Amino acid sequence: MASGVYLARHGQTAYNLEGRFQGHLPVPLDDTGREQAAELAERAAAYDFAALWCSPLLRARETADVVARRIGLQPREDVRLVETDAGNWTDRSFAEVHAEAPELFAAFLAGDPSFAFPGGESLAQQDERVAAALTDVEAGELPALVVCHGMVIRAALSRSAGRSITRAERVANGALVPLDPVEAQRTDTGGGAVTPAS
Repeated sequence: MASGVYLARHGQTAYNLEGRFQGHLPVPLDDTGREQAAELAERAAAYDFAALWCSPLLRARETADVVARRIGLQPREDVRLVETDAGNWTDRSFAEVHAEAPELFAAFLAGDPSFAFPGGESLAQQDERVAAALTDVEAGELPALVVCHGMVIRAALSRSAGRSITRAERVANGALVPLDPVEAQRTDTGGGAVTPAS
């Protein structure tokens, strides 16, 4: 029987594969992503989750719906769990942004808390809303599974570990990660190939 909160990254999208910022765009899962969602659902079934939360963005909701059918829980959407608002970088490739603004892109990669997407959200703003959402999750029925996004998981693990986690420490699409940092060290998170969080 699991305890506490677990985080799952949505299945792969075409934008993940291409290295493109999707931000709040309604990007669906691709074929690989749907397979990853099914595999995640099978792993989740072993945990006896009491609650299932998710980001309302399409890629996370599609993943959560696959998990929900397998474990018999209704997903609870929370807008605070959405991916970072990538602002003017939305729909642009990582390579294009890196070529245009290398120092700013490096700050994004490093998970610099002062980094803000031009015309979008700062990592500090995201950290604050994710922390508030997780406080509510932790106050509810446990164990709980939260289906969300790469940058949301970065924010959550940074909060849990008490240090800033870089984007380079991201998790794979379809991975299942304990929020507890000690348990995370000894857990096989599963999932597919690591793709950019965007």
